[in-house]
Amino acid sequence: MTVDDLRRLYDYSYWANRKLFHVMDQMAPEQFTQAIAGSYGSIRNTMVHVLNAEWGWLERCGGPPRGPQLSADDYATVAALAAAWAKVEAHVRGFLDRLNDEDLARPIEFVIPRGGPPRVMPLGELMQHAANHAVHHRGQVALLMRVLGYTPGNCDMLIYDGEKRRADERAASLG
Repeated sequence: MTVDDLRRLYDYSYWANRKLFHVMDQMAPEQFTQAIAGSYGSIRNTMVHVLNAEWGWLERCGGPPRGPQLSADDYATVAALAAAWAKVEAHVRGFLDRLNDEDLARPIEFVIPRGGPPRVMPLGELMQHAANHAVHHRGQVALLMRVLGYTPGNCDMLIYDGEKRRADERAASLG
């Protein structure tokens, strides 16, 4: 794994988030917070969980401090949540820009919040975990959206890669 591999994962992750936020913007405000199902109950709660986790893993790896665990109640609107995501995206991108490939092997000691002994894993694996964790929960959010009658579209990495490739080809042909 390289820093560029991690950049690709996070680029994909933020692209997929923006696709979901676009659909969330179309919902009635109460649908965003409505308890439906899933691990965290609502679309908002699930997305706040992912935001909290991503920033927490970033902090453990040496990024900016998150502070206390984030509360879903602090994000009453899609706009508030999207703004928080934009802040964390900037933190992650800045953090990745300061890394080199050798940094990814640096051991990071951490404790899982629900307990257990301290663990040690390479920084690169932890950052990869955080990006993958988001994929899992975005799938849950997409299902919750469908339950509410919304179509989130295809957020697969395959679609992201195809769109990116076409955009890069268009830019190269213009430049």
